[in-house]
Amino acid sequence: MAKIDLHMHSIYSCDGEYTPETLVSIADNAGLKAIAITDHNTTMGVDEGIEAGKKFGIEVIPAVELDCIHNDVVFHILGYFINHKAKAYAKVDEDIRNQEIMAAKKRIDLVRKMGIELDPDEAMSYAKDGFVTGEIIAEIVLNKPDSHKNPLLKPFLPGGSRADNPYVNFYWDYCSQGKPAYVHINYISMEEAVSLVTETGGVPVLAHPGNNLKGRLHLLDSIVKQGVKGIEAYSSYHTLQENQYFLQKAEEFSLVVTGGSDFHGKTKPSISMGQYGMAGDGLELLDKLRALKG
Repeated sequence: MAKIDLHMHSIYSCDGEYTPETLVSIADNAGLKAIAITDHNTTMGVDEGIEAGKKFGIEVIPAVELDCIHNDVVFHILGYFINHKAKAYAKVDEDIRNQEIMAAKKRIDLVRKMGIELDPDEAMSYAKDGFVTGEIIAEIVLNKPDSHKNPLLKPFLPGGSRADNPYVNFYWDYCSQGKPAYVHINYISMEEAVSLVTETGGVPVLAHPGNNLKGRLHLLDSIVKQGVKGIEAYSSYHTLQENQYFLQKAEEFSLVVTGGSDFHGKTKPSISMGQYGMAGDGLELLDKLRALKG
């Protein structure tokens, strides 16, 4: 059973449910020994997590998850053992927040144009720090009494093919890159993301490759050339076969292997902390990751 979980999100992410301290408490109940709170484009929750870790006897690794662009595709780079107080992270956070606030109304309009009934004022009332994510929109529209009448929503309702994690699946199907309600955000390049993590003493790792590389496996070679040092081969997004594939790729490219659940809380209800297909307790992999830090 895994004793580590190196991918989870707190309230400091636009789609996280729990405080850093609550995440640590959940990790303690799950029998974990080390975690990384990898909030989207921000390190605001790291200190809270580290302090809570001392209380529960759990190592909390300073970390972040950076959205970035490579070959016009959105990817996520995880940064571990970073200097989370570096001003560059606050700058990235501010830039993304400003863009997301500007994108909120456009995202709402695009969902409505798809044929999904959504009151703009109601959607804005659910905004989190000005963000109206695909997950927030899903929570609103899927909980309407007549949601079952819209065929666009049926897959996400109980018994539907996408009902396991309905809110995030709604995002992936309708609001992610290439989908009808996608709003472009000017993320930093992957090269910049990798450099930022490296320059702040951290280890850059490619997150959930089976998700973002789907249909684009040929890009892995060029991603490795950007300077990533690891790959999240174990992921709740992966099948067992995908886990094995990326383990082999990690060995081929001499990359460290990591694993994480990408736990968010209500956004991904079928995902449990510490459960993502890792063989063994993972402590040896954590030691290998630690050895790479600057």
